[in-house]
Amino acid sequence: MDQQLVEYVRAQGAGVVATLGPDGSPQAAYLSLTATDRGELVLDARESSRKIANLRRDPRIAVAVGGADGTTLQCEGVADLPEGRERERCAAEYAARFPEFAGSLAQDGIVLVRVTVTWARYGDYRPEAGRTPSGTSSR
Repeated sequence: MDQQLVEYVRAQGAGVVATLGPDGSPQAAYLSLTATDRGELVLDARESSRKIANLRRDPRIAVAVGGADGTTLQCEGVADLPEGRERERCAAEYAARFPEFAGSLAQDGIVLVRVTVTWARYGDYRPEAGRTPSGTSSR
């Protein structure tokens, strides 16, 4: 994900995250999220949540960011639950964007999800942009 899209995710600060349920049906949640300097998406979740159970079974994930202002970023990728130094790195970037959640990252039962984006498309549908999608795609 290029730097402009990283900045877009950081500015938006939330999105809809979709995972696959046990029967293959989509399950979505609106969550706080950010992007790392490396272009990964990072969010936190309760270990007991259905999204974590879904990702442990099938790491494929889709994320939609934005929309309210006529712009949107659609992403697909593969999620993992980083540990050790990688978790520390992701947690530091998440806490920098959401200092109010920094304390919860150390609580038992809270995990970080890191998404390696494999495809992304930015769309600008505002009237002044001519209502045509623009941006990057890596699929």
